Amino acid sequence: MNLAYAAAISLIFAAGVFLLLSRHLLRMVFGISLISGAGNLVLLLAGRIGATSPPVIAAGETVLAEGAANPVPQALILTAIVIGFGLSALLVSLAFSSWRSKGTLDGRRFTAAEDLGSPFRARPGKDGA
Repeated sequence: MNLAYAAAISLIFAAGVFLLLSRHLLRMVFGISLISGAGNLVLLLAGRIGATSPPVIAAGETVLAEGAANPVPQALILTAIVIGFGLSALLVSLAFSSWRSKGTLDGRRFTAAEDLGSPFRARPGKDGA
């Protein structure tokens, strides 16, 4: 069963990388979101999906019951979801502001830094020493 989960997570991660390598800014945002979701699923799989009891310590006990779900991956996933949502919101706002300024979301159109030239090229009048 874990092999099926691993294969599904691998497909989600591969789709995220494929979208991230695109030149379109909105596809890049979706790719980062998919990679974040795949990471959350890896943490979920590491925390034992088949646990039978919730991670609650009974009154008078000091440790979790045998077979209880591990609460650490659950807390990490919750934190990662919040961080991923914030990152996605930031990237969407950056894409929107670049669309408003340039009129496109194609990454090949953003060449202002390349138009300035290479910083490693020798300056005229300098001997390079």
